[in-house]
Amino acid sequence: MDTTPFIANVPDSAITDLRDRLSRTRWPESETVDDWSQGIPLDYVKQVCDYWATDYDWRRFESKINSFEQGLTTIDGVDIHYVHAPSPEPNAKPLIIIHGWPGSVVEHLDIIEALRNPTAHGGQADDAYHVVVPSLPGYGFSGKPTKPGWSVPRIGAAWVELMKRLGYRRFYVQGGDWGGAIAANMGYAQTETVAGVHVNLALCSPEELIKLGEPTAEEMAQLGKFQHYLDWESGYSQQQSTRPQTLGYGLTDSPAGQCAWILEKFKAWTDCDGHPENVIARDTMLDNISLYWFTATAASSARLYWESFKDLLVEFTPVTVPAAYSCFPADLFTMTERWARTRFTDLRYYSQPERGGHFPSLEQPERFVTEVRQGLRALR
Repeated sequence: MDTTPFIANVPDSAITDLRDRLSRTRWPESETVDDWSQGIPLDYVKQVCDYWATDYDWRRFESKINSFEQGLTTIDGVDIHYVHAPSPEPNAKPLIIIHGWPGSVVEHLDIIEALRNPTAHGGQADDAYHVVVPSLPGYGFSGKPTKPGWSVPRIGAAWVELMKRLGYRRFYVQGGDWGGAIAANMGYAQTETVAGVHVNLALCSPEELIKLGEPTAEEMAQLGKFQHYLDWESGYSQQQSTRPQTLGYGLTDSPAGQCAWILEKFKAWTDCDGHPENVIARDTMLDNISLYWFTATAASSARLYWESFKDLLVEFTPVTVPAAYSCFPADLFTMTERWARTRFTDLRYYSQPERGGHFPSLEQPERFVTEVRQGLRALR
């Protein structure tokens, strides 16, 4: 197995540099509204950045992630970082969980044990998985591609190779955000190795929905949500899909800028009743933001949009492997079951949890684990 053990260990000098940069932040003026409609409010960013500089403990996070087996392996010229958590159950099945942007492996660390060892967390032995959580190329502790071409299909092929190196010839795939897009791609391009997919973000063709006849009131609302995203929530994606390099200069140099760029999404994309810390702890958000900062991956992570975003909302190749879809209500896009079936042709599980948004493993971890267990159980 061509892999190297990995331990997270940021130099003390990098932590000192972060705190120094935060102390010297040149802040803009305050927003002219009393809400988040112009972006993340100045007072909140200042509050979080002050905490980041004075009270946040990166070493705590390093201890947490280092409690798991981690490795690096070079695939197609890029070093890939992964967390690997084999199950103690003899009949466990392999599962790869794929994150997106602005997420990372941080999203899934707290749900690994429940999936790996379900009998110790209120589950059944039949729901045990050998869990693999990789960092996307250009994200986190993975290497940064130096040449173009790392699009969704190429990443999917890389994950097949990764799982092969870990000894898994056939496996299940779970994903949201870019992870959902990669899972869907693997569900039609890698059918010999993918036993089934579970997604918490599905992208399906509006045209195919219209072909089914008059949309229901729920579907009209979902189409309206999609249009709202295009009109009001997609500015970040326009920048990242057209000029990721330009964006990288500011975010790689300014921790306050990197913090604001990501932190705003933890409010806008979660089911949080108006404040992100209602559903995600500040330390957890800063674990994720710090991972972007210390690895200087603002530009490299954004390049995935340059590579693939133009296809994301127009490419709806049918997914033919058994599939499950957990449609969390506050996600960016939501689809009814019949709409989802226009793409996921063997959809065996569909659920609409009462709460949750774009980061369900952080917002509603217990429900997310239940959804993964029930969804994958339906695929067996």
